[in-house]
Amino acid sequence: MTISITAETLCLLAAGSFFMTGLLTGWWKYRCIATSAVATAPVYVDIAHRAALMYSFSALLIREFVPYSPLSPAGTLWAVAGPLLFFALAIAGYVLHGILRDTDNQMRRPHQLGAGTLPDVAMQGFMWALALAEIGGFGVLLWGFLKSIA
Repeated sequence: MTISITAETLCLLAAGSFFMTGLLTGWWKYRCIATSAVATAPVYVDIAHRAALMYSFSALLIREFVPYSPLSPAGTLWAVAGPLLFFALAIAGYVLHGILRDTDNQMRRPHQLGAGTLPDVAMQGFMWALALAEIGGFGVLLWGFLKSIA
């Protein structure tokens, strides 16, 4: 049996996964608030919850642009996979910071990760790769749509 993943299928898989993560982190956030003396959740528990919900709908938006892609099906899959991968990595990072409760700002130097720190070049490299994948991947799809209405 061979499994063929299309760009549209990957978008739906990501949307469902991100939405479920949003629901689960919402429960986590509620439990933190309910058991906190000041009725608040850790910053990155809140961020993970909101980002997962936001990225679930972003994945659906990307899916709507797939039919307009100027690329081959394989190229379109790559254009979609880039943003979705970085959405997932961002959510995972927020969940990790929520579990560790190690920072309230992951961009503040030095970049805290648990008891250690990340090199500045690693964080900058990740952010540049994220921007390239997200903006570039969606940019190709948007360009295809704009060509279709011109």
